[in-house]
Amino acid sequence: MAQESIADKKKRAAKIIALLKKQYPDARCSLDFGTVHQLMVATILSAQCTDERVNMVTPALFERYTTVKDFAEANTEELEQLIYTTGFFRAKAKAIKQSAQQLMEQHGGEIPPTLEELVRLQGVGRKTASVILGAGFGLAEGVVVDTHVGRISRKLGLTRKNHPAKIERDLMALIDKDDWIAFSHLLIYHGRAICTARSPRCGECPVRKLCPGAEI
Repeated sequence: MAQESIADKKKRAAKIIALLKKQYPDARCSLDFGTVHQLMVATILSAQCTDERVNMVTPALFERYTTVKDFAEANTEELEQLIYTTGFFRAKAKAIKQSAQQLMEQHGGEIPPTLEELVRLQGVGRKTASVILGAGFGLAEGVVVDTHVGRISRKLGLTRKNHPAKIERDLMALIDKDDWIAFSHLLIYHGRAICTARSPRCGECPVRKLCPGAEI
C-alpha cells in the first residue's frame, strides 16, 4: 500500500469504518456523564488517566457538585481531594474551578457549542473541545486523537505522523465528516479489545485484510 492514492486510501478508510461499526455497534464515549458540563469535567480529568479511573471518581464528585455554580465556588482543597486519584490533581482542580468561573461570568453557566469559545476556557484544548462537541452536542469539528487513535491510525497506514494535531489533519482529509465522531470511538474500542499496544490479536481483527501493519 506504499503507492496507495489518496482516493484509494479514502475508500479503504470507509471500508475499515464500516467493518468496525459492525464489530462495535455500541461504540460511544466511554466517560460517564449526565450533563455537558459533567462531560467537560470528566474529559479534563481523563488527561494522563484512564476513563475507567475517571468513572470511578466522578459519581462522588458530581454528587458533591451538581451545578456549574457549585464547581465555580468549590473549595479547592476539597476538590483536589475528590479527584486525587486521577493524577495531576492540583492542575486539574484549578482548570475545573476556573473554567466553571469563566462559564458563569461569560456564558451564564452554559457550555458554549463552538470550538472557538471552548478552547478559551481554562484546561480546554482542541482535543477536549472536540470531545465536548462530539459527545455532548453531536457536532463534528474534528477527530479526537488519543493514544489508541494515533497508534492504530499509523498501523492502518492512514497517517505517518506522531503529533496529534498532524494526525488529526490527515484523518480529517481521509474520513467522511459524518464519521469523524464515530471513528475515534471505534478505534478506542478496537484498541482496548483487539488491537492492543503490546499484543495485538491480528488473527481476530475484522480489518486485518485492510491493514498494512497486520501481524499475521
